[in-house]
Amino acid sequence: MLMKFLRVLKIGRVALRYGLDHIAMSSLRVRRTAALFSLLFFWRDISAPRGVRLRKALEELGPIFVKFGQVLSTRRDLLPPDIAAELALLQDRVPPFDPDLAMAQITRSLGAHPDLLFASFERVPVASASIAQVHFATLKDGRQVAVKVLRPNMHKSITEDIGLMYIGASLIERLWADGKRLKPREVVAEFDKYLHDELDLMREAANGSQLRRNFAGSQLLVVPEMIWDYCSSEVIVMERMTGIPISQTERLLAAGVDLKKLSRDGVEIFFTQVFRDGFFHADMHPGNILVSTDPATFGRYIALDFGIVGTLNDFDKDYLSQNFLAFFRRDYKRVAQAHIESGWAPAETRVDELEAAVRACCEPIFDRPLKDISFGQVLLRLFQTSRRFNVEVQPQLVLLQKTLLNIEGLGRQLDPDLDLWKTAKPYLERWMQNQIGWRGLVERLKVEAPHYSKLLPQLPRLAHQALSQAAQDGGRDRELLRALLEEQRRTNLFLGALIFFGAGLTMGVVLMQVYWRWGSLLH
Repeated sequence: MLMKFLRVLKIGRVALRYGLDHIAMSSLRVRRTAALFSLLFFWRDISAPRGVRLRKALEELGPIFVKFGQVLSTRRDLLPPDIAAELALLQDRVPPFDPDLAMAQITRSLGAHPDLLFASFERVPVASASIAQVHFATLKDGRQVAVKVLRPNMHKSITEDIGLMYIGASLIERLWADGKRLKPREVVAEFDKYLHDELDLMREAANGSQLRRNFAGSQLLVVPEMIWDYCSSEVIVMERMTGIPISQTERLLAAGVDLKKLSRDGVEIFFTQVFRDGFFHADMHPGNILVSTDPATFGRYIALDFGIVGTLNDFDKDYLSQNFLAFFRRDYKRVAQAHIESGWAPAETRVDELEAAVRACCEPIFDRPLKDISFGQVLLRLFQTSRRFNVEVQPQLVLLQKTLLNIEGLGRQLDPDLDLWKTAKPYLERWMQNQIGWRGLVERLKVEAPHYSKLLPQLPRLAHQALSQAAQDGGRDRELLRALLEEQRRTNLFLGALIFFGAGLTMGVVLMQVYWRWGSLLH
């Protein structure tokens, strides 16, 4: 209880220091009270922009609040643009924890001291983030590996800080007129889920393994192999990757990497994950992406840190495919209809009004290079439109939006002249043809064939039983039932004839093959 009280005091002190009370009261439109507080705490400097002050406050409060700021920065549907943009600058530049604690964590999780597990282990970490830090090591068979170790006592500190966040969210919802629309408690719950998912490093290892399997043999993306004998919920060991951070463009150019090709490959990797696999890396900021310098994989992307991934089901992919196809054809009416048909926009929504709003958001960005487009602004307008028409924002699509913003940031660094739409359009058209064309139909039939092979022979019997039972139960449509039974009888005869014909045709082909083979041997 004392620790929680001290934590609350620290939060209050940091909030006052950076004028978070002033930000909140200005948002609540009680500017006179905010001015009074400014007089009371005249010693503090709150001249910096509100987004900057909020970012610095979160950084001072520690790793969990930094991570919360990162997640919050993706909710541009909820935050003012200046605050969202500033929170997006938060990075996991967190001081490393004591190497002795890391070694103790490894010993506890894997059952042996690092000196016994590895041929060599580097005590000084190579990277430190809000959740874990990474050490390099060498296995006894000579393989170079990276060891990711969870920060000690993370579960306890997260539980306490998340509890305080829920209290703050409840206060915002009660005191702020716009609080209910912003759904602060749902935002905290979403963050709670993501954070607890990241705390289980076995889940991260499984995500990485899935992504590696999806891109097996790919010429675009390299994913490290997980060393499963050395993985637990608090420590994971993976293949060590060598490369250049993607944000260091001068080093990439000096190494001979083609940045324009790299930017195009990034677009294809993104759409491949989303549309082909329905499983995508949802934390693709520059700190998690390297470019390979290994001669065997030179110039390919290397993905790291698989704590946050997004998944899309068939409904999501179908919805997105319809929207993208209509979007590239500039058929905004179809985009509006797809939103209403999916149930994400209310059924009473006027198609023409939603169509006009979507056109106003999307039309200005066509046929323009990436340097002249701000997806942040486009997404902001789209989210404003969604609020106006009461369109539900799906959580899995919020992750997709976050990833698209990351792709935009990478693209700006690598090739500002990249035309994202021209690069993506051929791939998307090819994918949609595979999904909704004849090739897609054949593939789906292959998947469903085992199920239908069991179901089809039973259909006549099941139909006869159902219709007979309905006839016995009585009803107003006996004549219809008799007609259906007669039609079902004719169908049975047709199916029987078709089976005999197919069997006869197959036997005839076999006999002809035997005849020709024996004939050729005899001659």
